[in-house]
Amino acid sequence: MLVGLERSALLHEHQTAGARLQPGEPARLLTYGDVPAEYHAAQEGCALFDETDRGRLEVSGPEAAAFLHRLLANEVRGLAVGSGARNLLLDAKGKILFEFELYRVEDARFVLSVPPGRAAALAAALERYHFSEKIAFENQSASYAPLVVLGPQSDALVERVLACAAPQAEYSWTSGSFEGAPVLAVRTRSAGSRAIRLVAAPEFVARLWNALRAAGATAAGVIVRDILRVEAGAALPGEDVDETVYPQEARWEDAFSLEKGCYIGQEVVAKIDTYGGLNKRLTLLKVSHDDPIARGTRLYRLDEGEWRDLGVVTSWAYSFVLDTGAVLAYVKRRHQKAGTQFRVGEGPATAVIVRHPLRANALAASGEFE
Repeated sequence: MLVGLERSALLHEHQTAGARLQPGEPARLLTYGDVPAEYHAAQEGCALFDETDRGRLEVSGPEAAAFLHRLLANEVRGLAVGSGARNLLLDAKGKILFEFELYRVEDARFVLSVPPGRAAALAAALERYHFSEKIAFENQSASYAPLVVLGPQSDALVERVLACAAPQAEYSWTSGSFEGAPVLAVRTRSAGSRAIRLVAAPEFVARLWNALRAAGATAAGVIVRDILRVEAGAALPGEDVDETVYPQEARWEDAFSLEKGCYIGQEVVAKIDTYGGLNKRLTLLKVSHDDPIARGTRLYRLDEGEWRDLGVVTSWAYSFVLDTGAVLAYVKRRHQKAGTQFRVGEGPATAVIVRHPLRANALAASGEFE
């Protein structure tokens, strides 16, 4: 079994270009130095993101479809070859263990694109349910080094650089080439927006990165990614979502099915859909200042004459749309209406729930967080 990439395959490129990197391990690209320009590219042009630390797991064999369909929260068996879907592995209580994208590349072969550092753990979790089924798991993260482009000029840029049509249907893909090597262009979502993931072999990815930049893409980092996803109200695994969260709390309704048969946690998910009863839900709030707010900061509100702890911040970003700070936070029910105001932590700052998404090209559902 291959060992997955533990860090970006493009660190040398970023360092050579003088980009600002996140300190510590694993190092990640923060910005190439002009955050407003990177953000503008995502809105008006094409922003380019490094996802080469992402993982890939292959599940194959004549019983792979039935095995995965029995365990996972979204459709598997009914997917056509050449299509995919966002999916979840839940625990028996209906809470999220893993989030990933699942693609059916052949009738008996599935590829799972997994957030950084999670492929081996997902393989181990699936293996625990593997008894006599004719299936095999392979961690292919070492040969997986994807890039992501998003913005209104992304399709044209992909078609120009890879000489292939940009995929249109969600989680579909087309085949192109770069310097004679195959590259897949996969329609996906990134930071809450419509995007294309480009999958090339690690030995070609640095040259592809530079070719995309030369063709007009603007290199962007984690700072802009977080601005985009917070403005879209899009939860990030590991930041906004952990093993204490139900899919509906994270607003991940696209990642599970209410139509398919039983799967792990299905009864709880169905009961929530039928009867409601969520104690909290991910909510977007505008902050009264633009200073960073730490993950875990509590939100308080005066309720029936006393200050009550009614929420917790999971992500912060400076919002160009709001021209101030914005946070994603889990807010308790009965307090999720747009316009509801909270005190942030123990200081004088306030935060108020706002409508989402804040950007026209975000894919999150429009309307209020209710």
